[in-house]
Amino acid sequence: MANATVPELQPQVQAAGGRKVVDEVSGWLRVLDDGSVDRTWTGPPEVLPMMQPVAPYDVPRDGHTLHDLPGEPNFRIYLPEVDDDRKGGRLPVIVHFHGGGFCFSHPSWLMYHQFYSRLACAVPAVVVSVELPLAPERRLPAHIDTAVAAVRRLRCIALSEDGALGDKAGKLLREAADVSRVFLVGDSSGANVSHFTAARVGQDGAGVWAPLRVAGCVLIQPGFVRATRSRSELEVGESVFFTLDMLDKCQAMALPVGATKEHPFSCPMGPQAPPLESVPLPPMMVAVGEKDLVRDTKEHPCKHLG
Repeated sequence: MANATVPELQPQVQAAGGRKVVDEVSGWLRVLDDGSVDRTWTGPPEVLPMMQPVAPYDVPRDGHTLHDLPGEPNFRIYLPEVDDDRKGGRLPVIVHFHGGGFCFSHPSWLMYHQFYSRLACAVPAVVVSVELPLAPERRLPAHIDTAVAAVRRLRCIALSEDGALGDKAGKLLREAADVSRVFLVGDSSGANVSHFTAARVGQDGAGVWAPLRVAGCVLIQPGFVRATRSRSELEVGESVFFTLDMLDKCQAMALPVGATKEHPFSCPMGPQAPPLESVPLPPMMVAVGEKDLVRDTKEHPCKHLG
């Protein structure tokens, strides 16, 4: 089964507060005929707790503090407390790009907080989670452009002189971060963003980004797909978190109009993308779940490069 060309949104007959729904991703979002997007969760209520926002706090909890740093783009920063042996030394930086099919989710969600607050303390590392734009309001490559801007902002903060940063969170980030050890981490569609951000930094060359260096990249359940259904898509069962319809709809809303799933943004190992061997990527780790619907396409780059 092949995926059709990404369409313009086609009107459907369904009322929503006097407006009509022209497209939707079941449970997650509805696009209305006035161009607005309603991301009120309408699926099973047991999903709601994972989407609850966590407020920042500058009083340590469980060995870390949590800070929001507004800007272009917005940062959410986890700073671990350090023991006496580590005081005075700077920590590696994990830059996180959230998933959500390019269409939904937010760094403040509890599901991300639980993971990154623990990771910051366990490594230890500074974790900077980046707020990405969302489709369909902003289609790709907006997410990648924002991610590259995030890395650039991190470099600018690191190079700032004493007293130049007015925000307390920015000062704390500057003092704690060792930008020569930056690791890009993304889950689902955020892994795609991480891949392309690493590639752009690599294409520019180390001299352009110094002293910042992307030392590695971790892709968690990357959103790599193809136009033709893979074996796992046909055989693995769906869940409320991920269905084939959700996959198709998110791709249609996020990819450039006229593109198919073979576009490099969703298929960096496909014929429309440059050979992976030619892409200047840092050392990478890819995590793929055994029961993932698109496990086969996610594993393909690893087998190709391995």
